[in-house]
Amino acid sequence: MDKVRRSLLIGGASSLAAPILPAFAAPLKYNLKAQRIANNSYVVIGKTEDYSPDNGGDIVNVAFIDTSDGVVLIDTGSSRRYGEALKQLIYATTGKDVIRVYNTHFHPDHCLGNQLFDKKKIAALPKTISGLKASGEDFSSNLYRILGDWMRGTEVIIPEHVINYSSEKFGKHRFEMLPFKGHTDADLAILDHETGVLYAGDICFLDRAATTPHADLESWHKSLKEIKKIPHKIIFPGHGPADTTSRSIEQTDTYLTWLETNLTKSARSGKDMLEAAKMPIPEKFHSIDVIELEIERSVAHLYPGIEEKTLPFLGQGDS
Repeated sequence: MDKVRRSLLIGGASSLAAPILPAFAAPLKYNLKAQRIANNSYVVIGKTEDYSPDNGGDIVNVAFIDTSDGVVLIDTGSSRRYGEALKQLIYATTGKDVIRVYNTHFHPDHCLGNQLFDKKKIAALPKTISGLKASGEDFSSNLYRILGDWMRGTEVIIPEHVINYSSEKFGKHRFEMLPFKGHTDADLAILDHETGVLYAGDICFLDRAATTPHADLESWHKSLKEIKKIPHKIIFPGHGPADTTSRSIEQTDTYLTWLETNLTKSARSGKDMLEAAKMPIPEKFHSIDVIELEIERSVAHLYPGIEEKTLPFLGQGDS
């Protein structure tokens, strides 16, 4: 279970130790590129990988929208160094400053670049703020152990603008705030009514296995059902390519259903965690990146709760 143990660190498990990597001697640089997906709307697509010194934590999607009032940024990346590269890219692309930042949730790949932006302009749901306060330092420390100098100088910056409103307008772009839960207990999706782009955060993954360190699968399925009803032209998931067909909704929902169903079967048959992690992967999921690692990780996150639900059922059946 060494890979499971390592992957838990990314979820901020402070009681676990990670191997300390040697500091990097050579300068480290992100090669971020902006892709235009709609009018005035740009995305930076992260690698569909796990954290590693090779990618420097560049595994997350971020987006920025060039409005007449200034730039609106959705998520900030996994480190100060990433935030610096992102800020430079935004100015090179738009020639404007960032006037609003949205953190979609409190996982470190989405918000540890916050310190490059004015914290008074960083907005998040109340439970995202409390989650980052509770776990942010653990996240940062664990990523430093995994990524080394990529994380140097990174500090946890807590958003100071609380989202307790339904929409916000900058220039012609009206951004509707869509609070969900399931991936965490506070997952913000944002609909830009000007372009029809739905920024789904980690409620949706595409061609990259969904992560589950703080997941409530029942709530996640409900959120996917609701997000499917929202009129949109493009979905931009938290990980994976931009989606014009809603495939990210279907793939995420189908994968989570399959995962839960198989873990429940494993629990009912009395398998331990190592055995449960060896479930065969259907061919339809073979194109999903890092799926084997995320299955192992999800067993560690989800299996104890599934066993707790399942074993009393078995006990009643035996009486």
